[in-house]
Amino acid sequence: MEYIRLGQSGLKVSRLCLGTMNMGTPNWKPWIFDEAQSEPIIRHALAAGVNFIDLADFYSTGVGEEVVGRVLKRLVRREEIVVTTKVGYDMGTYPNAGGHSRKHIMDGIHGSLKRLGMDYVDIYMLHFFDVNTPVEETMGALDDIVRSGKARYIGVSTMCTWQFAKIIQACERNGWHKPINMQLQLNLAYREEEREMIPYCADQGIGVSVFSPLARGLLAGDADSTRNQTDFFTAQMYGDKVSMEIAASAARVAKRRGVSAAQIAQAWVLGHDNVDCMLVGADSAAQFDSALAALDTRLDEEERHELERNYTPCDLINDYTAGRRIARDPRAPRDHFAEAARKKA
Repeated sequence: MEYIRLGQSGLKVSRLCLGTMNMGTPNWKPWIFDEAQSEPIIRHALAAGVNFIDLADFYSTGVGEEVVGRVLKRLVRREEIVVTTKVGYDMGTYPNAGGHSRKHIMDGIHGSLKRLGMDYVDIYMLHFFDVNTPVEETMGALDDIVRSGKARYIGVSTMCTWQFAKIIQACERNGWHKPINMQLQLNLAYREEEREMIPYCADQGIGVSVFSPLARGLLAGDADSTRNQTDFFTAQMYGDKVSMEIAASAARVAKRRGVSAAQIAQAWVLGHDNVDCMLVGADSAAQFDSALAALDTRLDEEERHELERNYTPCDLINDYTAGRRIARDPRAPRDHFAEAARKKA
């Protein structure tokens, strides 16, 4: 396992981070694993050297934190792991059940620590940018949480670059703790964060961790999974022709290499400039092992062209742009892959 310092902090994390959205209770969503099914995956990740665990209070509406917290307590000492959880999405139907108000953030950290059975989390993360709450209110509350010892660091996820810049500026104006980590979506089929967010994080010394490296299974050839058959977001995000062409390119490169398409797609993410960590939401030890193999997979220029040639701009994927993707047209293949396409035709 490789370990890096996250951004300009002193926090050392594994380059693979175990994602846990699929752990909790199937009462929340039919593709979620219960505690007995989750433990072998967590055990395997820890044995492989993973020390970075990603959660959110929203996962299984709190049950995810309970399940993962109990498993971690059985398997590892608290000081050996880096635990992050997120706050923001609704945890109920009452007026202050979600968002990033001081009230909900304070309620959120209390609830997460209780469910996790921990005294603190290492990174407390905003799940999105709350346009209805002043930035100063949100970041002041997070600074208080760090100063109280209930979180060691602050992180953020899934927002526009200008929104993140507002957060950084508010922290600098008030002398508050700044985020050390931006968790964003990046994969062969969605690269919009390359334009501004990733360069901004590099400039500001903020670590970048990537989720959905397989585009919700599309790039692994798993578009017909239980999750994708019951979750309409996948079709909204990756239901266009270009995404399908990109998945086909990943399969072609993988076939030439004699490895899985998932390994190729993950290797592309891990080899990306300024990407520190990649989240792995594995359903089995074998799926996790493809990410381990991707750490040592180096793609050549010809393979990169084949993987990247279909990509064209699209709308950002976040809470404000669902269902508004623009049409995209692929570029032509070249070299080995052009010849293969001609033979097939």
